Amino acid sequence: MAAPEAPNEAPTAAPASTGDPVMKLLTERKLLKPLESSALVQSVRDTASELVMSAMNFLGVPYRRGGSSEEAGFDCSGFTRHIFEMSLGLVLPRRADEQASTGILQKITREELKPGDLVFFNTMRRTFSHVGIYVGDDKFIHSPRAGGEVRIESMREAYWSRRFTGARRADLSAAAPQPSLSK
Repeated sequence: MAAPEAPNEAPTAAPASTGDPVMKLLTERKLLKPLESSALVQSVRDTASELVMSAMNFLGVPYRRGGSSEEAGFDCSGFTRHIFEMSLGLVLPRRADEQASTGILQKITREELKPGDLVFFNTMRRTFSHVGIYVGDDKFIHSPRAGGEVRIESMREAYWSRRFTGARRADLSAAAPQPSLSK
């Protein structure tokens, strides 16, 4: 005889693989829908950069205007500056518009985006007023606004799609120490 079914019990999603720390983190924090997160994790894994993986460690950290640390919270440019310095040793300027114009980042098109690139948006009626880090699959991670927290969002959403103003890629040759020419 079969066991009776529980009334009104909805099917549950399969648990995240315990061997995949990124999937576990995203699942525990309930930041993405299960199908979105698996596609996103696969994209990040396939083209993974240490920078993107480091950025994901800060999911859920609260926004704080002028913030530039996990303890204090992050604003958008404080977040990108922290991740780039921690992951690549590149010290970016403090403001989003300054990050967009720094010589250590190369201008790229939206079609050229790869995980780890910076993406810029016009959120305050001025170009390059917001910045995030591209993670793949048309998604980016950022610290959005007061009351928010570091999260992943889709660049396909109408709000972000209308406000996209450019992208930049780190010029790693500018950050790498140059060999000494002295003998």
